[in-house]
Amino acid sequence: MAHIYFTRHGQTIWNVENKICGATDIALTALGREQARALGKRILDEHLPIDEILYSPLVRARDTALEVSQITGIPSREEIRLTEQNFGKYESTPRDGAEFQEAKKSFINHFECGETMLHLAQRIYNLLDELRGQAEGKTYLLVAHNGIARVVHSYFYDMGNEEYAAFGIRNCEIREYEFQ
Repeated sequence: MAHIYFTRHGQTIWNVENKICGATDIALTALGREQARALGKRILDEHLPIDEILYSPLVRARDTALEVSQITGIPSREEIRLTEQNFGKYESTPRDGAEFQEAKKSFINHFECGETMLHLAQRIYNLLDELRGQAEGKTYLLVAHNGIARVVHSYFYDMGNEEYAAFGIRNCEIREYEFQ
């Protein structure tokens, strides 16, 4: 079976401060760079069969991917569709804010000039469909964001609205998904 790997970028200062990063371009912390290097070493140690790294153009994901690529020798390239969801008026606000927690349960909410969950899912599902259909049978590592992790997970597993809204992964956690 064909499969992909997914990881979230390393730590940012807004992660430490419990703020929503969204489409705001926030750099990695020193720990975030360490996490990226540790991820690269783990990929080498576990001999994960990754052919190419695709990464979000946001600096936190790009720098994570480039650290991994440098350590592993796996080629990498930017994939604009992996950009994090734009959370509009909620960017830089507390991740656990009650208003935001409620708002993200509505999949057609633009968050006042942001991006809906449905639009986000469309672009990520389109990317995953494309990767699934690759004739070369490549295995990819996608380096992106927590919001993207939700959508990727929902592509492979049924999720209810509450579960979807609550889903998340740690910085530089790696997950494997198999295409059916």
